[in-house]
Amino acid sequence: LQLANAFYNTIVKRNSVFVTSIFAGAFAFSVGFDVAVNNFWDRWNQGKQWKDIRSKYIQEDADS
Repeated sequence: LQLANAFYNTIVKRNSVFVTSIFAGAFAFSVGFDVAVNNFWDRWNQGKQWKDIRSKYIQEDADS
């Protein structure tokens, strides 16, 4: 009950804080989900992506 009261008094009581916390939470979830999915995709397709096989097809000049 104390936890619920603390949550209500700090976040839900004022609409501006409530809406701001919802947007901040959604943004943080979006960034975290994007990073997690990109890491999963890179591990799942390791060796098949252009960044992994680029050196086989393009030789870098030593001068530039």
